[in-house]
Amino acid sequence: MPNRLSGERSPYLQQHAHNPVDWYPYGPEAFARAVAEDKPVLISIGYSACHWCHVMERESFEDERTARLMNDLLVSIKVDREERPDVDAVYMEAVQGLTGQGGWPLNVFCTPQGEPFFGGTYFPPEPRHGMPSWPQVVASIARAYHTERQQVLQNAEAVTEYVRSAQQMPQSHELLTPEMIATAYAGLESQFDWTNGGFGGAPKFPQPLGLEFVLRQSGRRPGARDFAALSLQRMAAGGLYDHLGGGFHRYSVDATWTVPHFEKMLYDNALLASLYLHMFQIAGEEEYRDVATGTLDYLLRDLRSPQGAFYSAQDADSEGEEGRYYVWTPQELERVLGPEDAQLIALRFGVTARGNFEGATVLTLAMPVTEVARRVGSPPEAVHARLVEAQRRLLIARDQRVRPPLDSKVLVSWNALAIRALAQAGRVLRRSDYLDAAERAADFILTQMRPGGGLVRSWQGEASRIPAFLEDYSYLVEALVTLAETTGSAGRLDTARALAEAMVTVFWDDEQGAFFDSQVGVVDLIVRPRSFFDNPIPSGNSAATFGLLRLHALTGEDRYLTWAMPAFRSARGLMERAPLAVSYLLSALDFYLEGATQVGIVGDPADPKAQALADTVFRRYLPNAVVAIGPSDSQPLLNGRGLIEGSPAAYVCRHFACDLPVADPESLAAQLEGIRAG
Repeated sequence: MPNRLSGERSPYLQQHAHNPVDWYPYGPEAFARAVAEDKPVLISIGYSACHWCHVMERESFEDERTARLMNDLLVSIKVDREERPDVDAVYMEAVQGLTGQGGWPLNVFCTPQGEPFFGGTYFPPEPRHGMPSWPQVVASIARAYHTERQQVLQNAEAVTEYVRSAQQMPQSHELLTPEMIATAYAGLESQFDWTNGGFGGAPKFPQPLGLEFVLRQSGRRPGARDFAALSLQRMAAGGLYDHLGGGFHRYSVDATWTVPHFEKMLYDNALLASLYLHMFQIAGEEEYRDVATGTLDYLLRDLRSPQGAFYSAQDADSEGEEGRYYVWTPQELERVLGPEDAQLIALRFGVTARGNFEGATVLTLAMPVTEVARRVGSPPEAVHARLVEAQRRLLIARDQRVRPPLDSKVLVSWNALAIRALAQAGRVLRRSDYLDAAERAADFILTQMRPGGGLVRSWQGEASRIPAFLEDYSYLVEALVTLAETTGSAGRLDTARALAEAMVTVFWDDEQGAFFDSQVGVVDLIVRPRSFFDNPIPSGNSAATFGLLRLHALTGEDRYLTWAMPAFRSARGLMERAPLAVSYLLSALDFYLEGATQVGIVGDPADPKAQALADTVFRRYLPNAVVAIGPSDSQPLLNGRGLIEGSPAAYVCRHFACDLPVADPESLAAQLEGIRAG
C-alpha cells in the first residue's frame, strides 16, 4: 500500500513510497497533524544515492513492526536533501550542535512547531557497538516527549536558538590583505597528506575546491604545484576513479584512495573535471587531460538526459550490494577476455584472487604499462594497445550487469557546475561536442526551469514547485559568464546579469549584507538559513561573490562589487580558522586581491584569427582572467575598441592599465607571459 510519498517526483521520496511507515513530504500538513495529535515529529533526511540511507530503510523503515511503532508514536516526514537543501542545512546544524557530527541519513526529532530537540544519523535495528536500536530511540523519544515535556521544550528552545545564532555572523571591517591568503594556505598546508595526496586521513574526500585554491598558489608558493599534482595523480590512480567508465566516486573509505564509496555524483565529477583540466593547462601532461575528458565523457554518456540536461547521481548499490557493479574477480576477467588479456588487466589494475573489497577487486593503477610489458615479454606499445582494447571489452561486459539506480532529478545548481566544466574544456581542448553539450544544458534550464520567469530548484518530467535557492542562481550566473567568455555570446552575458540582479532581489539580507540561502517569503522553517561553507560544493554566498566579482571585471559596474564585498566581511573569521571549509570563498578573495586580468578580443568569434587569439588565452592557466570576444561594442569590455588594420585584435588590461593592442598570437602570448599563473 503506497504512502503519501507516492505522489512526489523526487526519486529519493519515491524509494520510500511503499514503506509501511506513514511518511509525509515536508510541508504544513504533517506539522498540523502533529499539533492535532500532540506527537513529536521525525524529520528524516537523505538522498537517492546514499548507501546508509538504503541500509536504514531495509533494516527499519521496511520492517512492519518498526513502522507500526513509528506510526503510533510519531508524525514522520521524509526529505530529499537535494530538493530541499535549506531544510537539510537547518537540521544538520542542529544535529551537529547536539552531537558534534552529521551525515546522512539525518534523523531529527522535533516539536510540532519544527523545533529540534534530539537527532543523529544512522541507527541500527538492534543495539550494536554501543548504539541504541532505532525502535529504542523512537520509544524513548516519545516517552520523553509526553512525560518530560518541560525538559524537551527547554532543549528544543536551546537548540533552536543555537541554530538561529549560527546564522548571525558579525562583520569584520578590517582590511582585506594578501596576508589572509598566506594564512589560509598555511592552514591548508598543515593538513596536506604528502604520502597519499589530499587532506587528512580516512575516510578521504577529493576536496576539489580546496585543491583549486592550492592550484591558484602554484606560481607563488613553493610546494603548491607539487602537492596538487601528487593529489591528482593519486586520486586518478586509485579506485576513487572509474578506470573503465570514467568519472569519480564520492569518496574513499581509506587514506590511499583504494576502495571508494561507490556512488557517483554530478557535482563531484563536474568540479573534478575542471580541476584536472586546470592542472593540464599548467603541466601540459596528457594524464590530466585524459582524466578530465574521461570524467566529462562519463557525464555525457551516463548522466545526460534526452533533453540535454544532466541527472543528479548514480547509486552506490546494485542488486542490494554496494559496489557490485564495479568490482572484478580473476575468473570474471578470464570469461570476458580470455587468459592472456585477463593477465594483462590483472597486472595493470591489481586484480587478485584475494581482492581488495569483499573478495573482489576495485580496479586501481597497480602497475605501470612498462612493467606489465616486461612481465609478459612484449613491447610496451603493443601491451598498451591490448590494454585499451581489453578495457573497452570489459566496459561492454560491465554494461550487461544490473546498473546502479539513477537519480534522474535535474537540479539547476549541479547542472550549472557541469555547464561550466564543459564550456571550459570545450574551449581549452577545442572540443565542439563539449561546448554544444554546455549550450544545450543551459538552454534546457533557461527554457524549462523558469516557469513564470523565476527559477525553480528541480525538474523531474516537469518543473518542480520548489523555488530555486541561492546556489541555483549563483552557480548559473557563473556558468553563463563562462559560456559567454568561451563562445563570445553577448546574450549569455546579458542573461547572467539579469539573473544576478534577480538573485540580489530575492536573497539579499539588508541588515547583515551577503545573502540568505532561501528566497524571501519562504516561511516553512524555524530560521532562514545562510551558509558560507564550501564543502563539498561552493556555498551560495561564495559562488554569488565570485560571480559578482567576475561581472564587475567584465562590465566595470561598481554595483556588482558592492554586492560581492559583504561575504568577505561576514566570513573573515571562518577564512582564518577553517580555510578548507571556505576554500571557494578564499579563491574569490584571491581573485579580488590579485585583481582581474581583462582580455578583450575584438572580432567575429568565428573568425580563425580571433579563434587563434582566444586559444592563446585559454590554453593558459589564468584563474584571475576574464575574457570577452566579439565585435566592437558588443560587450562592455569591448566598448571603444576596434580591429587592427582589419584584423581581430586583443587588448590586455590589468589594474586600470592596458597594453598596446596586438593582432598576432605570439605578441599576445608575450603579454600574457608576464601574468602570474596562480
